[in-house]
Amino acid sequence: MNAFTRRNFLIGVGGAAAGIAAVGLVGCTASTSSSATGTASAATATLSFDGATWSYDETNDVYYQLGRFYVAKPQASDYETLGVYVPGKYLTATKNSDGTYSATVNASGSVGDYTAATAPIVFPVNTPGYAAQKPPSSYSYDDVSAYLKEGFVYVAAGLRGKDSNTDSYSGNAPWGVTDLKAAVRYLRYNADLIPGDKDAMFVFGHSGGGAQSAVMGSSGDSELYTPYLEAIGAATKDASGAALSDAIAGAMCWCPITNLDWANAAYEWNMGQFSTSGTRAAGTWTKAYSDDLSAAFAGYINDLGLTASGKKLVLAKSDQGSYLAGSYYEHVMSVIETSLNNFLSDTTFPYTPSNSFMAGMGGGAPAGSGGAPSGDMPSGGAMPSGGAMPSGGAMPSGAPSGGAMPSGGAGGSESSTESVTYDTVDDYIDHLNSDSTWVVYDAASHTATVTGLAGFVTSQKNPSKGVGAFDAPDRSATENVVMGLNTAGLHFAQVSKDVIAANEDAYAKLTDWSDDYAASQYTSDFAKTDSVGKDVAYRTDMYNPLYYLSDHYDGSASSTVAPHWRIRTGIMQGDTANTTEINLALALAAHGVDHVDFATVWGMGHTMAERTGDASTNFIAWVKEAVA
Repeated sequence: MNAFTRRNFLIGVGGAAAGIAAVGLVGCTASTSSSATGTASAATATLSFDGATWSYDETNDVYYQLGRFYVAKPQASDYETLGVYVPGKYLTATKNSDGTYSATVNASGSVGDYTAATAPIVFPVNTPGYAAQKPPSSYSYDDVSAYLKEGFVYVAAGLRGKDSNTDSYSGNAPWGVTDLKAAVRYLRYNADLIPGDKDAMFVFGHSGGGAQSAVMGSSGDSELYTPYLEAIGAATKDASGAALSDAIAGAMCWCPITNLDWANAAYEWNMGQFSTSGTRAAGTWTKAYSDDLSAAFAGYINDLGLTASGKKLVLAKSDQGSYLAGSYYEHVMSVIETSLNNFLSDTTFPYTPSNSFMAGMGGGAPAGSGGAPSGDMPSGGAMPSGGAMPSGGAMPSGAPSGGAMPSGGAGGSESSTESVTYDTVDDYIDHLNSDSTWVVYDAASHTATVTGLAGFVTSQKNPSKGVGAFDAPDRSATENVVMGLNTAGLHFAQVSKDVIAANEDAYAKLTDWSDDYAASQYTSDFAKTDSVGKDVAYRTDMYNPLYYLSDHYDGSASSTVAPHWRIRTGIMQGDTANTTEINLALALAAHGVDHVDFATVWGMGHTMAERTGDASTNFIAWVKEAVA
């Protein structure tokens, strides 16, 4: 982290944390795994870290502890613990009679470029579809080796999610991010006992995990979280009484499914308006709803105040399609065109797309951790390549020939089909243009021009979700449960309520309408509150990065925003609109965040998309650059 960025980050942390009131295994030599022992019970939960109960992997020189509660009043004792993994050089230890180790921080120990005081700390956020992340229940060096070899400290915290609702606790928003904030505060509370630079903490995740990483990066010390952190007994003050912070240094977000308040409308503008089947078939009420949501998105963009190169970005009416003109439209097209040209620059022809693809992160989090589906965290393995197949339609033209079919914003399963080889760039461009001409290639300059959004979407980004992609008319979308109460889904999108309220009489005359979809259903859901007494509008703001970044929202400038961001997305994914990541990157820049590394990756879908190399290696390199 350069001096300027680091200084301003620390100033922000010190100034924003004061809004919350005040409020501890056996030695191992195997390189594979061992079960956790000595885990405390919820009744004995304490914020104090026990430096006398370390386990030790002698073969790989790693100290670790599993099962440490990071809150004083755990609501979900099966989730609210963490595992911490530390390079052996960072601790000075003595073996105890029971085989555990008592250790103190070794200030002179170093690994690579780092010492116990300067080592970056990384937190995986393995929560596809906003699922829960189980805390590690056993030790595996292989799962964390890529990070520890670089001198990082690795912390895997259990986090509640939409699939961890029980009779005694819930995992709906905002509990996942609340738990993560509490884990960050726990490390700061025990700063003298746990190695690593507490001002160089980074989170990383994909899909719903990418979204929660984005929320974590944007909402540092937000007072919206105060009642939730108090409810679980999160650390709020250090031993001297100084306020503790949950702000972080950086967020790595692959395919973040976020900006949920306007996600329904964004999906229809970006993708839905070009579809004529399923819920978008002529004569259905949902087709009319799609058109109205698309038009509403233009109003949102024009009020949002995003800029690029000093120019305000707006959408304007167009002769064909819904608001396919204006500076915002041109910016979206430039992102798509850049993605294609990056692909052409990165690719050597003949080119054969991979015939296998996993819509999730390769490898795994520490043994026993992670939500469902598993295998969604990088562990140093190779990045799978390929493209995602929309679950409601055919494979996009020119896509990698194998595809996983995403569902509801979560990860997917592996599938494969017969591969196709493109001998030359011209062959590939001809294939993209097989249904209509939307790419013009200049062989002299080796550059491509994308002529319109309709051609791109029809060829490469078919919608995989129905109208009401995130807040479904029948509350059946993944995000309805995320924003719901326990297992019951709730409506949360104000734009959907407003559009339906304004057009309900017209929709009622069209096919497939039901009074169960009326605006009154939204009104009823909006009035319901959770165990902390907050309604769905409050909780939707909590989980919206733009709420903290954009002047359009009341939460602008109310949090400490991470100074470092890396955002990657597979441009072909049908899981969310291109505008999701584009708007996040633009809002960060407008907020004054100087270090935003943003790219869309051609030929990939809902995965840990990278232009070159594998995801974990690139993430590690980015962290090292950020803290340099």
